[in-house]
Amino acid sequence: MKQHTFSFPPEHRLKTPADYKKVFAKPVKSSDTYFTLLAIQNDLDYSRLGLAIAKKSIKKAVHRNIIKRTVRENFRLQENLGNIDIVVLARREAIGVPLALLRKSLEKHWLRLVTRCASYS
Repeated sequence: MKQHTFSFPPEHRLKTPADYKKVFAKPVKSSDTYFTLLAIQNDLDYSRLGLAIAKKSIKKAVHRNIIKRTVRENFRLQENLGNIDIVVLARREAIGVPLALLRKSLEKHWLRLVTRCASYS
């Protein structure tokens, strides 16, 4: 059984505006009631995550932070994402939803994005 590391190292994050711009330029999309995920393949050996949780759609910082923590935790536990850059956009409907439902939604998105990005390359 593989031991999980409970860290989210800086190299697994999208940091610069240029990184985000690449993903927003020609993304592979996956959407549902709670999230929209955008992804592209990168030239690295690992996947990276960026979060764009808008204050306009999710007003309270408490709710934004809960969603961000949930997304980061779920991303960190994924083992088979490959080499893709992902930006997660949360929708207003994600507020107050049980975390198990958000995790299940994210699991479906990860699988969908991996298969779609693999077919585009």
